[in-house]
Amino acid sequence: MSDHLLSTKGFTRDRGVALLDVAEDMADTQNRQVKKLPTLRGTTIVNLFFEDSTRTRISFEAAAKRLSADVITFSAKGSSVSKGESLQDTAQTLQAMGADGIVIRHSSSGAAHVLATSGWTRAGIVNAGDGTHEHPTQALLDAFTIRKRRHGDDSRGRDLEGVCVVIVGDILHSRVARSNIWLLTALGASVHLVAPPTLLPTHTEGWPVTTGIDLDEAVDGGPDVVMMLRVQRERMTEAFFPTAKEYATLYGLSVARADRLPASSLVMHPGPMNRGLEIAGAVADSPRSTVLEQVQNGIGVRMAVLYDVLAGERAA
Repeated sequence: MSDHLLSTKGFTRDRGVALLDVAEDMADTQNRQVKKLPTLRGTTIVNLFFEDSTRTRISFEAAAKRLSADVITFSAKGSSVSKGESLQDTAQTLQAMGADGIVIRHSSSGAAHVLATSGWTRAGIVNAGDGTHEHPTQALLDAFTIRKRRHGDDSRGRDLEGVCVVIVGDILHSRVARSNIWLLTALGASVHLVAPPTLLPTHTEGWPVTTGIDLDEAVDGGPDVVMMLRVQRERMTEAFFPTAKEYATLYGLSVARADRLPASSLVMHPGPMNRGLEIAGAVADSPRSTVLEQVQNGIGVRMAVLYDVLAGERAA
């Protein structure tokens, strides 16, 4: 059991595989007629979202409810936060209300860590995305999806040793890329980053990755997985590429590029997609695409995370 899930940095192979195996068990329960488990009955989970999100918020809500937790969803818009209330005040208010777990999404990198270490609340904290820092449950569901596609019902106990993953696009602003780098490499995969020079972080010396600026070269290398990232215009404060058309030409996964991939290669995207910009619609809808599987697998993975964080002594 863990007190919090803030980051995938520091994950060991064994911890990653164990959490993915629990997610397998949780996913199996979702194929039954009665999908609810009594595991977190009597536990209160607050979804504390300071940023807009649809799929992540709904996924966490579904996961918590299927574990029989009581769920409170808090949106910063129209709340006391919009009137100037601080994160500390919000956390202390939720503590006074008896929150056992808090799932937080925030525009500031490190917000989840602050909440977990400040002493403002005794709740278990799950990071649902903080600024450009990390998004650990997205990385977990991506790893789960890759493992499931490769090994099917024989996935339990397996890592991703020997899997080559190419991550393409807005690496600079991507918390999904960072969480995937730490988790996928801990599980034995190799990770290669491809982006325009302006969208590659300048300091990647300590990262267990290789980097490049040529997508065609990466595609022709025959990777097992190509993970396309959304161009995050809302986080861009300046022009990082001349035009959308030029970006799509040089860094979009077109039908022609996808056709050059090995037949077994997977195409992933964390969503929401900019169709026609980072990925062609026909590629996103192709059999090699795992986009909808990632959404489906997210519920079982987040059930496993909530179980891991909250089903120990805190929930007792």
